[in-house]
Amino acid sequence: MSVSAATDSQKDTKPASKKTAQLPDHDIFLLDERDDEQVRQVREKIRAFNTEHVEPIINDYWERAEFPFELIKPLAALNIAGGTITGNGCPGLSVRASAAVSVELARCDGSINTFFGVHSGLAMGSINMLGNAQQRARFLPAMARLERIGAFALTEPEHGSDSVALETSARREGDNWVLNGAKRWIGNASYANIVIIYARDEADGQVKAFVLEREPGTEFPAGFAPTVITGKVGKRAILQPDIVIKDLVIPEANRLEHCNSFKDVNKVLNATRAGVAFESLGHAISVYEDAVKYTANRVQFGKPIASFQLVQNKLANLLAEVSAIKLYVDRILELQESGQMTGTMASLAKMYCSRTALQVASTARDLLGGNGLLLENHVARHLTDMEVVYTYEGTDHMQSLIVGRAITGISAFA
Repeated sequence: MSVSAATDSQKDTKPASKKTAQLPDHDIFLLDERDDEQVRQVREKIRAFNTEHVEPIINDYWERAEFPFELIKPLAALNIAGGTITGNGCPGLSVRASAAVSVELARCDGSINTFFGVHSGLAMGSINMLGNAQQRARFLPAMARLERIGAFALTEPEHGSDSVALETSARREGDNWVLNGAKRWIGNASYANIVIIYARDEADGQVKAFVLEREPGTEFPAGFAPTVITGKVGKRAILQPDIVIKDLVIPEANRLEHCNSFKDVNKVLNATRAGVAFESLGHAISVYEDAVKYTANRVQFGKPIASFQLVQNKLANLLAEVSAIKLYVDRILELQESGQMTGTMASLAKMYCSRTALQVASTARDLLGGNGLLLENHVARHLTDMEVVYTYEGTDHMQSLIVGRAITGISAFA
């Protein structure tokens, strides 16, 4: 039996209705009414960018597992790279406007959101938080214009959840550092111009951050060899390589001055981890809206499947779950704005929002039946992308252990 036969049980008795019902917005608690003009403007211009540039091409790039470089120029024109960073050509967006960027990019596609999040949040964020004034002035302006693309090299083949145990080494030799080791799952790094490499100082054992530079159109320096990972089932349009680092020479001027331990690395991770909740909201909104539209127009047994009790029950639960994520995000934004945000709060938000959004995407896929497996209906792409979101920036289990440590005062991991 075919997939569509198995899921629909029998053929349509008549064509799907062309009439679209007036359906309620996902924002049932009217949280968007709190948004100021900057947030509304950011949201509108990203939606226009998505409609004009991303939606027409993303499925093809996703299926081919290629990155759509043609999107970089129109994305740069939005003037959003750097988010809340002020000065050095960065936009200085409000906390809420910066969050809206992640929500809206993810609402269209997860790969593009990850590309941007790695560049704007992790790479530019590392330079802004851990670099000195001269380093910020040197690197950030071109990155804000997307003339230099950034990558963030922390994760290693043997150290994902325990990234604190990273083994990539750095040895001081005069005015240079020599790096050796390996990195894995490093988004953008196969074509980046700025790669933030975290390595452990052989002298004092502390983690330090180094900036690898590559001029556009040139090869990577000797000692840096990226190989794009293939065979992924999610986030297929973002290129993530394995990297072999062998006797890579980085000048002392490219060591970020204010990174002297893993606690400093955590400043960057804690600042970006809540962004996973924002991305989760974007994916959840998208698949919920797709499910509502599909069930209103998919006719089986002579009427739209949205008229059946089981379908309405699922839609109601989807709305409840999307609303819960949105409420989480709204409170996280309040805490960020007031300076009260903690790492435990970020971990709880990442854990709950990514887990719930994955469930939302799975249920939405189910509501589309066999058609939910097709890229043209978008839900399958969001579902597999959410599998990635559920894992990266700290797995669900690791986030639960961070929260568990805060609850009990006992660490379940080293």
